[in-house]
Amino acid sequence: MTPSATACSKGLKLIAERESSARTYARTFDRLFTRGSLSTVWDSEGRDYIDLLACAGALPLGHNHPYVMAAVGEFLGAGHLQQGLDLATPTKLAFVEQLLRTLPSAFARDCRLQFCGPTGADAVEAALKLFKTATGRHAVIAFHGAYHGMTAGAMGLMGNLGPKTPVPHASADAHFFPFPFPHARHCPFGVGGEEGETLGLRYLDRALGDPESGITPPALVMVEAIQGEGGCIPASARWLRGLREITARHNIPLVIDEVQTGFGRSGQMFAHEIAGIVPDAIVLSKALGGGFPLAVLAYHQRHDAWLPGAHAGTFRGNQIALAAGAATMRFLRNHDLPARAAASGERLRQGLRELADTFPCLGDIRGRGLMLGLEIVNARDGTLDGALARRLKRACFHQGVIVETGGRHGAVMRLLPALTISDADIDTAVRRIGEALRACVAEPEPAAA
Repeated sequence: MTPSATACSKGLKLIAERESSARTYARTFDRLFTRGSLSTVWDSEGRDYIDLLACAGALPLGHNHPYVMAAVGEFLGAGHLQQGLDLATPTKLAFVEQLLRTLPSAFARDCRLQFCGPTGADAVEAALKLFKTATGRHAVIAFHGAYHGMTAGAMGLMGNLGPKTPVPHASADAHFFPFPFPHARHCPFGVGGEEGETLGLRYLDRALGDPESGITPPALVMVEAIQGEGGCIPASARWLRGLREITARHNIPLVIDEVQTGFGRSGQMFAHEIAGIVPDAIVLSKALGGGFPLAVLAYHQRHDAWLPGAHAGTFRGNQIALAAGAATMRFLRNHDLPARAAASGERLRQGLRELADTFPCLGDIRGRGLMLGLEIVNARDGTLDGALARRLKRACFHQGVIVETGGRHGAVMRLLPALTISDADIDTAVRRIGEALRACVAEPEPAAA
C-alpha cells in the first residue's frame, strides 16, 4: 500500500530531521521512492523518473531485473544459510566460479580472492593492509582527483580536499601524482593530452628513482582506470600501459580500483582491459553483488602474505549478494552487455552533443561506455560552474531524470545508467535534460547572500 501524501510528507520530514548532516543524495532527490523497474523509479505520488544514476552504478541490470530477482528468490526459498561469515556454501562456490570466468583470464588464473565487508572502501582498506604486509613498506601513491571511499585509509587516497581536511592525518603516507587530463586547463603542466601524459609518467618515474624525492619505496600504486567522483575522466590505454611499465620496473604493486567501472560499464568487462595490462590486484564492489552489498579484493597469489584473520568482517561473503552477483555475471556475459554499454553510451553521448550545440554551458563530454561526464561551464568564459551544475541536477529531477554531479567544484554532471537501459529511455532522458537546461538558462542566477 502506498502511503498517503500526508504520511509521506511527515516521513520525509522525520528522516531529514533525524538522519545525520552527512546525508547527500536525499538533499536533492527529496521524494519517497516506492517502486523501481529497470531504468525507471516511481515516487509515492506516482511520478516516474528515468534513473541515470543506478545507485552510483551498483545496479548494472537496473532495479529488480527479473533474472536477478529469480536467482534471489530461488536462494531465499532453498533454506541455505542466511549469512555464513566466510564459511563455504554452494552459493559462494557458484559465485567464485562465475567471478573467475568473468575476470580477465590472464589475471584470473593466478588470483586469490579476499571477501571483504560490504563496501568498496573496505576492499580498498584490505588492499592497503595486504600490500603493506607483503612489501613491508608504508607509503602509497594515488592520483589527483582520485576517489577510493570514505573510510580512514581510503579517504587518505582521495583527491578531493573537502571530506578529509577536517580529519587529522587523513593523508599520512599518501603521495599524489597527476592523473592525465585531455585538456590543458586541468593539467598541472598546462598542456594536457599525450604531452601531459608523458610529462606525468616521467615525473612519477623520476620521483620513484630519486633518493631526494622524499617518498619512501611505496607499498602500492592505486589508480582508477576511469576516475568516477573525480569527474568521469578516462585514462588512456597509452597512459595505463606506461604506468604498468613504471610500477613493474620499480617493483611496486599496481592496484586497479574497478569499483565503479567493473562489469561492463566502460564498454569492456573491466575498464583497464583497454590497455591490455595485468595488474597486481583489482578492487571490486558495486555491480559485483548485482545490486546487493558485496566487495572483493582480487590479487595475484604471490602477494598472499595474510595471516589468518588479518582482514575480516561479519558480512563478508553476503549470501544474498553472492546469489545475485553470480546471476548478474552470467547475464552480463551471455548477453554481451559490455558491447551494449558501448553502443548505448555512444547514443547517449550523441544526444548530449546535440544539446551542447544549443546550450553553450555544456562543456567537455567525456567517459567511456555508460560512464559519462558532462562539464557544466560558464557560457561567457568557459570556467567550471558548480552552482549551475547544482541547479541543473535539481531541474533534471523536476523533469523526471536522476543524475548526479561530481568532479572539480562539483561541476560535472555524471551519468551511470543501468547497462540494460533502452534506446527509448536514453532518448527520453536526453529530451528531459534538454527541458531542464531550458529551465536553468531561463532562470536568473540566485542573488549572492
